[in-house]
Amino acid sequence: ALAQSAVYLRPETAQAMFVNFLNVQQTTGAKLPFGIAQMGKSFRNEVKVEKFIFRSCEFEQMEMEYFVYPGEGPKYLQYWTEQRLAWWTRLGLRRDKLRLRAHGPDELAHYSDGCFDVEYEFPWGWDELEGIASRTDYDLRAHSEASGRKLQYFDQEATDPETGKPGWKFLPHVVEPAAGATRGVLAVLCDAYDEEPADADGKGGRTVLRLHPRLAPIKAAILPLVKKDGMPEVARKIVDRFFAAGINAKYDEQHAIGRRYARHDEIGTPYALTVDTQTLEDDTVTIRLRDSREQRRVPVAEAVDVVRKSLADA
Repeated sequence: ALAQSAVYLRPETAQAMFVNFLNVQQTTGAKLPFGIAQMGKSFRNEVKVEKFIFRSCEFEQMEMEYFVYPGEGPKYLQYWTEQRLAWWTRLGLRRDKLRLRAHGPDELAHYSDGCFDVEYEFPWGWDELEGIASRTDYDLRAHSEASGRKLQYFDQEATDPETGKPGWKFLPHVVEPAAGATRGVLAVLCDAYDEEPADADGKGGRTVLRLHPRLAPIKAAILPLVKKDGMPEVARKIVDRFFAAGINAKYDEQHAIGRRYARHDEIGTPYALTVDTQTLEDDTVTIRLRDSREQRRVPVAEAVDVVRKSLADA
């Protein structure tokens, strides 16, 4: 009875991408090199879970299988290590907190001809954030042999190196970047969290989450200085403008303005727009930048574009 009800949880997201390799290639007409990417749940039978969400039995994984011509694995391994490292830095992770570590010969799987780890310096030290491996043709070959189905790629314009005739049918090699989305969230939070000390008078200290603007859940806080004199109505209209532009903004009127600034610093909101008395006179608002706390006035009509441009440039 136990055997009949056994359920196996997948250890990775990659298998379907190999099984469906030909389906994807033939229906899309993709030519080498090309990749198939997928994100989903993976499961590990971990002996010990630890360090909050860094090591858990269930987690979210991002994987890509990048199919290339035989012999081109090392070239594209180098390419994807550079691209993936750049991707993490574009999300705001500090470059000095990231490094690439090549696997030694004793670490490589028997089918791999090269592998790198992208490591991040977590509070407990350097640990793996992502692995990028050149897996040769092992996976397609293993699936093909086990299923009895050919998973070969046909290049009619190439010459078969064995026969010397036009048309080459072969198993592509693959480079696999595999990153933990859950670990990525943890790295981003560790990197962004900051505590600024107060000055000698005990003023100015704050806790701030320096999230990259693209990752901040709320892009802009819209704050009426007081809950009267028509300021809330003006602020809500500004919120509507942001929503119409596809930018997530939050209306917030609770507590003093300083406490609201602090609240949004703590959750990583990069921009705060304050509606005050001057807004009612000249239709401008104060925009405050989270990281520098710099403030300047901009016309209400231009506020959305100012924030949108800042998000694009960030």
